[in-house]
Amino acid sequence: MNDFPSVLRHWRRTRRLSQLTLASEAAVSPRHLAFLETGRSRPSRRMVLRLAEVMGLPQGDQNGLLAAAGFTPQFPVLPLAAEEMAQVRAAMGWMIDRHAPYPALILDRFWRIIDLNGPAKALFGPAGFGAGVSLLDALSDLSVFAALIENWVEVGHHTALRLKAESARAGGIDALDRAVVALMANPQIAAHQPRAMGRAILPTIYRMGEARLAMFSTYAQFGAAEEVALSDMKIELMFPADAATATVFAGLGAG
Repeated sequence: MNDFPSVLRHWRRTRRLSQLTLASEAAVSPRHLAFLETGRSRPSRRMVLRLAEVMGLPQGDQNGLLAAAGFTPQFPVLPLAAEEMAQVRAAMGWMIDRHAPYPALILDRFWRIIDLNGPAKALFGPAGFGAGVSLLDALSDLSVFAALIENWVEVGHHTALRLKAESARAGGIDALDRAVVALMANPQIAAHQPRAMGRAILPTIYRMGEARLAMFSTYAQFGAAEEVALSDMKIELMFPADAATATVFAGLGAG
C-alpha cells in the first residue's frame, strides 16, 4: 500500500464528508474507517470500490484510489483509435455530422478539441482552433477570445465559474484551476457582475467575418461509460440564440 490513507482523506474532505457520514453511507464502522485513514488497517479491493462509489469518484480517480491501495485498475484506459472504441467513434461522428448546419465539437476532460464538424471549423478555424488544440491552453492569450467573442468579458466570467465548479466536482483538476486563474487575472472579467435575471440563457456572440452570431450550447456525455477518458468526454452542440443567426447557418447549410 502506498499513500492510500492520504488519498482517502483528500477525497473525503473534498466531498465534505465527516468520517461518521462516510462510514455510515459505506456501511463500515467509524473505527474501521479511522484505521483506514491512519494506515492501521489495509482495505480490501471491494472496500476501496465501495468508498469510491459513495464519494462519487470519476473512473480515473477510482483507478487512482485502487492504485494507492496496491490494487490493479478497475476501468480500462483505451486510445480512441482502439478497435474496442469503434462504435463510440461512430456515435460521436454521427452526432456532430448530423448537427450541421450548426457547429459541434468533441472535447476531452481538459477541454482539448478531439474533433469538430464543418460548421465548427468554419467558425473557429480562422482563430486557430482545430483538432488537437486545447481551449484551456489558449487562455494564456485572452486577446484571441476577445477578438472572436463580442461579449467576451461576460462569457469569460461565466466560463471561469463553470471551470471552477467542474474542477471542484472532480476533486481538483490542475489544468482547469490554472485556466480559472488566467481568466480572473483579467481585471474586467474579475470585476464583472452578472446581470439581473430576465433571460433564459447567456448567449455567446461570435464574430465570423461580417456576421454576428449569437449561440448557446448544450453538452452530451456517454451514459454507462467504463473507459476512463470516455467517461469525461463531452460533445458540445451549439444552437442559434436568435433568428438572424439561424438564418446565417441555414444559408451555410444550403451552400
